[in-house]
Amino acid sequence: MCCDVDEKIRQIYAIYYGYRDGLFHREKIPVVSVPDAGRPAKPPLVAPRDVRQRGLGSVEGLQAMLHAIAHIEFNAMNLALDAAYRFQDMPEDFYRDWIRVAKEEAYHFSLMLQRLRDVGADYGDFPAHAGLWEACVETEHDVMVRMALVPRVMEARGLDVTPHIQEKLRQAGENRTARLLDVIYRDEHGHVAIGSHWFKYCCVQRQLDYRKTFESLLTGYLRAKIKGPFNMQARLQAGFDDLEMAMLQSLDGQR
Repeated sequence: MCCDVDEKIRQIYAIYYGYRDGLFHREKIPVVSVPDAGRPAKPPLVAPRDVRQRGLGSVEGLQAMLHAIAHIEFNAMNLALDAAYRFQDMPEDFYRDWIRVAKEEAYHFSLMLQRLRDVGADYGDFPAHAGLWEACVETEHDVMVRMALVPRVMEARGLDVTPHIQEKLRQAGENRTARLLDVIYRDEHGHVAIGSHWFKYCCVQRQLDYRKTFESLLTGYLRAKIKGPFNMQARLQAGFDDLEMAMLQSLDGQR
């Protein structure tokens, strides 16, 4: 629940290396809901529709884009830690995976935080939305639902949009930021693949068809439209299959 962003990064690295080196052992503890994960007093959280969109033609526009990406990565490290904390009856590899993801998300956040500071801003200087953490709270009751809707929907959306964002950055002369997104884009393939693996694991354990289950969860939980276009190649590499992609394309823009 650490609220200082630099200290949170340090603590996540300590957790990762401590777990890797066998300094921690798992035991069951009472699990509680976390309606608001540890975060600084700023940024103020607003509805997604109230987050102002800015172009890249100004320093403020670049700052706003970097801040938006940093906010996603900040939430992503909390989400990964929550998965390792909350779902206590999974195989050991589940915890190893999500603690590693938390470390990688902390690294991504540190990249965006430093770049944001390089251009004269800091995390908290722009409003942000709480949609990612709201999804965490809404899926806290079931690991299968969490794996379906956070890695395979929210993180997978990053696979769709990141190449386009990078192209816009290059057109604006922001090659340095575009290269930083190469790191994030590469790692997000692995994070979505981890979510796909554990979602399918849960379906096998419950004797459920993973394709039908995924479609049911999409239509039952998501309030917003399923948005394309989809990065077919990246999603296939991250654990989706052709039938799932056809289903997503059929849902594109509905509601």
